[in-house]
Amino acid sequence: MKPESLSPMTWRFSDRAEQLQSSAIREILKITMRPEIISFAGGLPSPLTFPVERMQAAYESVLTREGKTALQYGPSDGYAPLRAWIADSLSTDGVHILPEQVLMLSGSQQGLDLLGKVLIDEGDRVLVETPSYLGALQAFSVYRPQFVSVATDDDGLVPSHLADVGQGARLLYSLPNFQNPTGRSMTLERRVALVDTCARLGVPLIEDDPYGALSYNGEPLPKLLTMNPGGVIYMGSFSKVLTPGIRLGYVVAPLPLIRKLEQAKQATDLHTAQITQMVVHEVVKDGFLKEHIPTIRKLYAAQCGVMLDALAEHFPAGATWTRPQGGMFIWVNLPAHIDSMALLEEAVANNVAFVPGAPFYANAPASNTLRLSFVTVPPEKIREGVATLGRLIAARC
Repeated sequence: MKPESLSPMTWRFSDRAEQLQSSAIREILKITMRPEIISFAGGLPSPLTFPVERMQAAYESVLTREGKTALQYGPSDGYAPLRAWIADSLSTDGVHILPEQVLMLSGSQQGLDLLGKVLIDEGDRVLVETPSYLGALQAFSVYRPQFVSVATDDDGLVPSHLADVGQGARLLYSLPNFQNPTGRSMTLERRVALVDTCARLGVPLIEDDPYGALSYNGEPLPKLLTMNPGGVIYMGSFSKVLTPGIRLGYVVAPLPLIRKLEQAKQATDLHTAQITQMVVHEVVKDGFLKEHIPTIRKLYAAQCGVMLDALAEHFPAGATWTRPQGGMFIWVNLPAHIDSMALLEEAVANNVAFVPGAPFYANAPASNTLRLSFVTVPPEKIREGVATLGRLIAARC
C-alpha cells in the first residue's frame, strides 16, 4: 500500500487534554516579536541583568573540572551541593531547612504541575487569589479542581475571607511578594494571620516566591515558610535573579510531600539537567547574588518609577493602578465599561501591547483590568507606549 493512499488519522484526545488551553500571555508574545511593538506584555526579566560572563566562566569551570559528571544523568532530587546551598539560604535562627527538603525542578512551573499531580483530585476545592498567576491556574486546571477565589486588596490576600471559603479546601496558592499580576505584597500582619488560619483549617499553603528578592528597598518581609515550615510549601526560582533560560527552580516542603513530588518528577523527566545545576551552584556558592541582585533592584525600581510617572501624566481620570515596591508588574483598573481585550486589539494596531486582566481570574473575570510589565522597555519607550495607551483609553471614557 502506498503512503498516499492511507487515510489521515483521526485523533481522540483524553478528557484531560481537552482541558488544556493556550496561555493568553504566550499568544500575545507572538505578536510582540514584531520589532515595532512596544511590549508591556511579557513577564520577562531584563536581559541587561543576565550575568553572561559569569555564566560562561562557570560553564567552563564545571566542564573542565567535572565534565563527565556534569554531562551524565543525575539524581532525581537534584545536585546535592546546590540543594544544601538553598537549604542554608532559607534557614533562619528559628527554622532549619534540611537539604533533603529541597527538590530541584526544571523551572518552577514544573513544580506547580507536580503539586497538582500529587495533591489535587478532580473536584477538590483549590483556593487562589483574586486575581492569581495565570501559569498556576493553567497547571492546576489539568487536574479539574473547583477553583475558589479568595478576596484581595492593596495589602494582598485577605485572610479573614478564608473563614467563609477555606473549610475542606485541598490547598491555597499564594504569591505574597510583588504578586504576578498585580505587584502587590502582603503585609506582615496578614502573613501571620494567613499562616495561622491555614494551620487551623488544615489547608496546605503554597508560597510561590519568584520575586521576593526584588524588593526595591532591599528589605523583603519574612517568608511564610519560616512561620510554619510544617505546613508551608515554598517555591523558588533562579529565573528572576540569574536568567530564565536555564529553567531552574526548586520546591521546599516537609519530607513526606517531597518524596511524593520526587516520585512524580521521576515519571515526568527523571531529573533536572545536572550541568545546569552544577553551573548555577558554581555561580552562587561564593556570594555572587549578594552583589548581583542589588543591580537588578536598582534597574527595576528606576523603570517602575518611569512608568508610574507616565501613568500619572497620561492616563485619564477613572483609571487606577498599583504602586509596587518591588517585582516587575503594575496592575491597572480601567472604568468598568472598558473591555481591555478590545483595547488590546486597538493598542496593537498602534504598536503597543499589554496583557488583558481577565485570564488571571479563576472565577468572575474583571474585563476592565490589565497588566503592564516595565522591566524590558527603555524609559523613552515606556513614556511613548503609556502615552499611546492613555490616548486610546481616554477616547473610550
